[in-house]
Amino acid sequence: MDCPLRIRYQTIEVGNIDIHLCTLRDRQQFSDPNSVAHDLGISSATWPIFGVVWPSSLVLANYMLGYKTQGKRILEIGCGMALSSLLLNERLADITATDYHPEVEHFLNRNTLLNNGKSIAFERVDWADDRSKLGLFDVIIGSDLLYEDEHVRLLSDFIENHASPQCDVIIVDPGRGRKTKLSTKMSGYGFTSSHVQPMHTDYLEQKFKGYILEFSREG
Repeated sequence: MDCPLRIRYQTIEVGNIDIHLCTLRDRQQFSDPNSVAHDLGISSATWPIFGVVWPSSLVLANYMLGYKTQGKRILEIGCGMALSSLLLNERLADITATDYHPEVEHFLNRNTLLNNGKSIAFERVDWADDRSKLGLFDVIIGSDLLYEDEHVRLLSDFIENHASPQCDVIIVDPGRGRKTKLSTKMSGYGFTSSHVQPMHTDYLEQKFKGYILEFSREG
């Protein structure tokens, strides 16, 4: 049975930039009165995953803090609370956010207003049935995307569909054991890869055991 969603407000410090967020209170929240998420295959157990801030998203945002964005079109995949998109928007970058969850756009718009930022382009997308009109991007980013083995193929194909001939891809993975499989798939699309553990993660409560997966392709 649905209950009113409980939310919380928090401020995430990324370097010297404050990002204000309205998120779900915790991972126990659920509201799908019209069965929109259910019809998309999102269960009550997985419904709240989009709505909290995960360690991988903090790592990605801190990585993007010093990233050179001028003249680059950037896409965030599986954005969830879209911390990196909000950060890049604060830096006046050309950022587009995507996710599969039907509630993400609502929270993104709310949080964009909280940060007094310009509107962030958003599209709800399905990797397995990509009918989007997103176009091509110079930089593609995401965090904690590889939950299942099938996601390796779906993600790499989606990236290829939206990667410019010259493109950099940055995926933060918490250590789900699929980084080598993803690198193999990306290699088939002409990307070189490296796996790097982030050095300074004192902004996290616990040691980060995952990797920043970097892929690069020259046009």
